Amino acid sequence: MIENIVIDIMEAKYIGNYRIQLAFSNGLQRVIDFGPFLRNSAHPDIRKYLDPQKFEGFTIESGDLVWNDYDLCFSLGDLYEGNI
Repeated sequence: MIENIVIDIMEAKYIGNYRIQLAFSNGLQRVIDFGPFLRNSAHPDIRKYLDPQKFEGFTIESGDLVWNDYDLCFSLGDLYEGNI
């Protein structure tokens, strides 16, 4: 029998250089480097988060990592897998 396991982000901590350390409810910890994603984007609404003060303003909303009321958002599943 396969059990459905709900996984949440328990903590998200900015550790510098556009990297965020995530702690998930099942004990997994992962460091995600958002730098390449931000630098490779041509869209000004994404590139504005190269400003360190803007980047550090993330929150966890309904299991997603969110900036500025969903201006920039990454889903729990992608973060858990380390894919952004």
